[in-house]
Amino acid sequence: MRSVVRVLGSIAAGAAVIALLGETPLGAQSAAQTLGSVRVIQKVMANGQALAAGTYTLRLLPDQVSPVVGQTPAESQWVEFVSGGKVVGKEVATILSGPEAKKVTKGSGPAAGESKTQLLKGNDYIRIWVNHGGKNYLVHLAVAKS
Repeated sequence: MRSVVRVLGSIAAGAAVIALLGETPLGAQSAAQTLGSVRVIQKVMANGQALAAGTYTLRLLPDQVSPVVGQTPAESQWVEFVSGGKVVGKEVATILSGPEAKKVTKGSGPAAGESKTQLLKGNDYIRIWVNHGGKNYLVHLAVAKS
């Protein structure tokens, strides 16, 4: 009888540990950081999914993107588009400092803490440009074909 009680006690203790691990995120991931409100001026494709025109909260995810040739990991990060408290899309943002952004883009960017949406040459893409915390976040989205 004592051995049955010990086995049941061990099973209960193991189940408690598993339950705790299930509720605690493994790894040190930080929560998504809100970059601000952005306006999508027409229907676009974000990571293969349609995203309707409208105003969204843009959040920076802690997940970094695997760099492509010529980029460091810190230059790309996932962002998500949130509407009504729900994530409705996500895409990769290119992250640049102020001087880097001026070299890469034409025209002036948004003021600190602001965003700007631009229809790019050829009307095939829009660029959402957010200036947040001394960094510029550029998100390029393909215009959805009707």
